[in-house]
Amino acid sequence: MNNESDISWIIKKHETKDISKAKEMFPIETARLARRLHSQIPGYHMTRLAALPNLANMLGVGGIYVKDEGERMELNSFKVMGGSFALFRFFQDRLNLKDEQLSFEYLTSDEIKSKLGTITFASATDGNHGRGIAWASKMLGHKCMIYVHSETSQARIDAIKAYGAIVKVIEGNYDNAVKKCVIDAKANGWEVISDTSWDGYTEVPTRIMQGYTTMLLETQKQFSSQGIEYPTHIFVQAGVGALAAAVIGFYSALCDGVNTPKFIVVEPDQAGCIFASAQADDGQPHNVDGSLSTIMAGLACGEPSPLAWDILKECADVFIEVPDYVAARGMRIMATPLKGDPMIISGESGAVTLGALYQLLTLPGNEELKQYLNINHDSNILFINTEGNTDPKSFRQIIWDGADQVPEKYATKR
Repeated sequence: MNNESDISWIIKKHETKDISKAKEMFPIETARLARRLHSQIPGYHMTRLAALPNLANMLGVGGIYVKDEGERMELNSFKVMGGSFALFRFFQDRLNLKDEQLSFEYLTSDEIKSKLGTITFASATDGNHGRGIAWASKMLGHKCMIYVHSETSQARIDAIKAYGAIVKVIEGNYDNAVKKCVIDAKANGWEVISDTSWDGYTEVPTRIMQGYTTMLLETQKQFSSQGIEYPTHIFVQAGVGALAAAVIGFYSALCDGVNTPKFIVVEPDQAGCIFASAQADDGQPHNVDGSLSTIMAGLACGEPSPLAWDILKECADVFIEVPDYVAARGMRIMATPLKGDPMIISGESGAVTLGALYQLLTLPGNEELKQYLNINHDSNILFINTEGNTDPKSFRQIIWDGADQVPEKYATKR
């Protein structure tokens, strides 16, 4: 539904949610294995769950909490958690290892190198996933080929190259880069580690999504220390849908259908493939065409992951798409917080969800959505800052120069 606050939204009222796929893909034992392996990586630490109590008070909600993946190791993004776990599982299969035999130290040993030789891993990316694969490949002593589309910023390309990967720039958008990567990998015998799925390619994307659950186990530990059992609402961003499916699938399985948070999926309005799939309302994933031009580079995807859509169509409650300025405002809210709240450095894709909440609660319209979500003084709302300052030039343009400014009619009034 379009309305006067510049947000489009779709409510999915499930009579009952089918969480069987979520429980199959996100068993707690797998999440614990992922965290055990991640905790062995040099530089691992639990990222903070930042509370913004003064913003929460201003918006009339119980609590606003941001899981800050901009602090994840040296990579400024959550993506490395999925890519590294997929590589761990790849080597586990290749070496026929049991879970208890799997360790970072063993996988980087001379013994393993002599058994396997050097493997080349390949992937397409909008930036952060490719950087994570390049980093993990280097840490494990292997080669990496990363494909990016022609609109990818030089800063993101340089960040990937810094970990020894060869980067190929493909004309067109992200989806064109995915297709070219698959063709070249087949011709050269490379192993594709993609976070999106397609016919016959689901195992690796599943493992990538499972790898993301390390940060969700951390989040639950952090909530628990504050006496909060589960968040009441989770706003999560979507590109191909892998992160959104991991978050929503994990919590759906963990809660087992009882007192489950309300799940809100947020996308850019110029690349809303998940939104388009929900709008079609036929249970199938649907693509969106075009240049996918948005400042939210990590979400600029036109083809949803069918694997992710299988989770989202059954478990997500609301689908939202927003213009770019909503993400830019989210960045500014995080970077210049109310007095007493912590500063959070976020990229465009990381801040769009908080921007969407602010837009929803401070502007007229959206009454049906507000009533359905029932966000109030008892609500504890979770956001995931998926990236830090991964594109310094764009970050300065938005934070320093006021790029992608809020239209006057939606600006904060004195």
